[in-house]
Amino acid sequence: MHNALEIVSRETLDRLDAFAELVKKWNPKINLISKASVSEIWPRHIVDSAQVFDIANINSGHWVDLGSGGGFPGIVVAIIAKDLAPGLRVSLVESDARKCAFLRTAIREFGIEASVFNERIEALEPLGADILTSRALADLTTLLMFAEMHLSTDGTALFHKGAKWKEELGSAQSKWKFRSQAVKSTGDDNSAILKISGISRV
Repeated sequence: MHNALEIVSRETLDRLDAFAELVKKWNPKINLISKASVSEIWPRHIVDSAQVFDIANINSGHWVDLGSGGGFPGIVVAIIAKDLAPGLRVSLVESDARKCAFLRTAIREFGIEASVFNERIEALEPLGADILTSRALADLTTLLMFAEMHLSTDGTALFHKGAKWKEELGSAQSKWKFRSQAVKSTGDDNSAILKISGISRV
């Protein structure tokens, strides 16, 4: 697995730095990330988001990020894609209008290609994602329901999960059939990115 942050241009790293500053500027008003993690925005949020781009390992198609919030991983992916995967189309889904205003500001300021859907996930027409991501949005069983709606037949879901990922996996397996692989998170030994495909109901 290549590390995108080691091979992107200086310009892309500058954009990521500027994005981190934008998050810090907006955060007191709309709480994009926890106050405790503001001082660790690079390792906790940017590097953590970039690893999903590495795991996905695609350079074209449709990337959909659910519950984009502060733009992790969606905006980070779009900034890296501008450099390494210009054929990738990125869609960000967020129900909070204020967070959508933030996401659109980031897209405009950094000249990146991405669409923002200010909608509830379940209210959207199927998006046909090749890659579907979500970070700190819902439990795995709920995420699989969203994936069934918005993932293309041969698409892959990449879900950030915390220390209880094994429990969530076990619980989801009673309701859903799917193939899964747990990739250890670079940022936290107890966390994992669950790589999921072939989703169907039990």
